[in-house]
Amino acid sequence: MGTILDYLRAYGDYSLEEKPFCDVDSLVISQLSYLKFDGIVPGPGDERAPVSLQEIAAHADYDRLYADERYRKDNTALFTGALQGRRFGDMRLWNYVNLIETERESQFSAVVCGLSGGTVYVVFRGTDENIVGWKEDLNLAFSEPVPGQRRSVSYLEQAARTIGGDFYVGGHSKGGNFAVYAAMCCRQEVRQRIARIYDHDGPGFRPEVREQGAYREIEGRIHKTVPRSSLVGMLLYTEGNYRVVESKTLGIAQHNPYTWLVKDDDFRMVDDIRPGRKFVDQTLNEWILSLDQAQMHIFVDTLYGVVQASETDNLIDFTAHWFQSIQKIGRAIGRVDEETAEVVMQIMRALFEMVSLHAKEQAQSKRGARESKRRSRKNRWELQREKFEEGMAQLESRLKLQRSEKK
Repeated sequence: MGTILDYLRAYGDYSLEEKPFCDVDSLVISQLSYLKFDGIVPGPGDERAPVSLQEIAAHADYDRLYADERYRKDNTALFTGALQGRRFGDMRLWNYVNLIETERESQFSAVVCGLSGGTVYVVFRGTDENIVGWKEDLNLAFSEPVPGQRRSVSYLEQAARTIGGDFYVGGHSKGGNFAVYAAMCCRQEVRQRIARIYDHDGPGFRPEVREQGAYREIEGRIHKTVPRSSLVGMLLYTEGNYRVVESKTLGIAQHNPYTWLVKDDDFRMVDDIRPGRKFVDQTLNEWILSLDQAQMHIFVDTLYGVVQASETDNLIDFTAHWFQSIQKIGRAIGRVDEETAEVVMQIMRALFEMVSLHAKEQAQSKRGARESKRRSRKNRWELQREKFEEGMAQLESRLKLQRSEKK
C-alpha cells in the first residue's frame, strides 16, 4: 500500500490501452495542475503548439514549477514519475490560465492535458498558498456564484473548442467544485461531450446554486472521492454519492492528496467517513445553511480579516508570523458575536494543522542517523505547536476580557 507516487512507480509504464484511465490517474493530474506553468505552457489564443512534459522539463524556467515550497519534494517526484512512464510520459499541455485577482477575491487556474489515445482532461487547480484563494473558498457558502465559478464556465466552453470529441473534467479541492460547476452550467452541446467529472474532496454548493444549473443531468457522471476525515469535501455537500479513501494521516491534513492511500491500482477504500467527523461536517453544514447572507458576510469577512491581520499574503507566512500580530488578530475576532468568534478560532486551528503538517514531516525525515542526538531536544514543529497554543490561549483570554467589558 502506498500513495500516488507509488502508483506511478508501479503502473506508470502501463499505457491507457493496457489499463484504462481511473480515479487515481485523475488525482495525479489534479495534483500536477498545482505546478506553476506560467511562461511555459501556452494559454488560450496562443498559437504555440501544446507543450510536452519533456519540453517542460528542459525549459529554462523548469525550477519555477515548484514555487510552493510546502510540496516541492513530492511535486518534483510526481512530475518526474509522470515524465518517465509511458502512461503520462507523452502528455501535452495547453490552454493554461493562472489568475489571482485580489480585488475580486478570486484565484483561478486551469489547463488542458492531452494523453495517449486521444484522452483529454480539463483540470482546474484547487486552492494554492495564496490567501485570496482561501477567501474565495469561504465565499462558496454564499448563494451567488463566486468569480472563479463563473470563470470556470467560460473557460470550459473555450477549452472545449480546442478539443476534438469527448473529454474528462476535474480537479482537487476548489478545483473539484469548479469542475462540477462548469459542467452543470456550460452550454448543452459542451455538457454532452463530458464523459466524466472528477471531484477530489471539493466543496459542494448551497441548494439554490445547485438548482441554477443542470446538476441532475450530470450527477451520474460525477466521480467524487473524499478522505476518511473529510472536512473540505463535505462542506455544503449533502448528496450521498461519494467514495471514501483511507489516508496515512489524521484530521484535516487528509485533504493533502499525497496522504491518500493506494492499494494495487485503485485507492484503498473504506466504508464511510469517520462517524465523529461526519457529525461535525453535518453540524457545520447546518450552521452555514442556517445563516442569512448578512450573517455569512460577517463570518467570512471576519475570518479573512483574521488572516489579513497577520499582514501577509500567503498561508505559509501566516503560520510563520501570525504570532507577532496577535493583538491585531484579537481585535478582528473581538468585533463579532461569541458563536462566530468560536468558529473562527476552530478554523484557525484547522489552517494551522494543514499548513504545518509538511513542516512536521520534514523535521521527522531529517532525523535519520541523528535521531539519538536530537531525541532529547524539541524539534521545530514541537516549538511551533507550543507557540501556536500559547497564542490561542492569549486570544481566548482577550476575547473573554472584551466580552466582560461589553457587559
